[in-house]
Amino acid sequence: MSNVYVETSIVGYLTARSHKDVIFQARQELTRLWWHARREQYEIVISQLVIDEAGAGDKKAALERLDLLEGIPLLDTTDPRIDTIADALLASQLLPEKARSDAEHVATAAVHSVEYLLTWNCKHIANAETLPRVYRLLTEMGCSPPLIVTPEEFSEYA
Repeated sequence: MSNVYVETSIVGYLTARSHKDVIFQARQELTRLWWHARREQYEIVISQLVIDEAGAGDKKAALERLDLLEGIPLLDTTDPRIDTIADALLASQLLPEKARSDAEHVATAAVHSVEYLLTWNCKHIANAETLPRVYRLLTEMGCSPPLIVTPEEFSEYA
């Protein structure tokens, strides 16, 4: 069974309140379809960073996000390679300094040889312009890069 690192934006889309933006609505629907119909086909994993980010903000919404994450295995984030890789992603300007947590998501998935990293963060993580260089850097650092995808790519509608 393939494993999937679920990044925080996925849980955000799952629990977000209604939104007028049609792109947001479509992403939310694709996320919900994947979560309810397809996630059982994969071994889902997260990190403490996902828990921390999901637990931030509005208390009621945070509890809803954390409830969805209950029981999902946590990857160990104490491996020093995670910080080294995150630092390299930032130093090479593949991700901006303000996106440290995004670099840590990518590094955690890479260090643990996770097959897929599922995200809606297309600005920093699933960015088509930078992904080839991200994959190259991860490979050069001795990691097998996760395939970084959105729920749309797991959808029958893609």
